[in-house]
Amino acid sequence: MVFARSRPALVRYDVSSHMVKWWKGHSPTNGQVTKSLSPYEQAAVVPWLKTFPKRAYEKFTDAGMYWVPTGVATVGIVIATDEADAAQDRSHRY
Repeated sequence: MVFARSRPALVRYDVSSHMVKWWKGHSPTNGQVTKSLSPYEQAAVVPWLKTFPKRAYEKFTDAGMYWVPTGVATVGIVIATDEADAAQDRSHRY
């Protein structure tokens, strides 16, 4: 290859050009935790709580047409079966 010596190989572009030799031996630490959630942080859940009402309303209005009839049918079936069971219990009295 003609320009093998002048071709920049493995050049670091994340540091300044005058600091390349200084940072040449630096290897990144893989798997090191650089930030964690402090147990003393007061606003850990606040971003979720701020958006919760809007998201709950959107989900209810999106799927409400399925949940409401299902809930009404379930409650109606439970009431009907309880009354049928009570009627059967009363019919077997002596």
